Amino acid sequence: MSAALRLARPEDLDRLMGLVAAFHTEAGIDQDADQRREALMPLLEGIPHGCIYLIGPGRAPLGYIILTFGWSVEFGGMDGFVDEIYIRPAVRGRGIATEVLLELPKALAEAGLTALHLEVDRDNQSAQKLYLRTGFKPRDRYMLMSNVL
Repeated sequence: MSAALRLARPEDLDRLMGLVAAFHTEAGIDQDADQRREALMPLLEGIPHGCIYLIGPGRAPLGYIILTFGWSVEFGGMDGFVDEIYIRPAVRGRGIATEVLLELPKALAEAGLTALHLEVDRDNQSAQKLYLRTGFKPRDRYMLMSNVL
């Protein structure tokens, strides 16, 4: 994979904080640095509920992808959720996200994952095209709903 993936570790926190802050600003997610740090650190420290991969060179990542894991009776086992995927604007359009979303699910399937899900803004046509191109399909009968606790 030319868009090499590397599992992020605690020492990657500073690099990751800048990337996540950029994504949150772009996506209109209201979260301060302390909240962001508290959400990222357990993943970086190896909590079994998810992981973060840096995309590209370790010293200057091109982006990241955050995965979380759960269990689905419907899909017959462990499933995952692409919680966030972000590619720096300067390198978008080069097929990096496409490559990640085509190759990473293969590795996850080999590790036992039965399905991978994501959510996308209904108005974000370019992201929807990317996700359709990489094998994700809308589930017309279902709508993601949340109860923030």
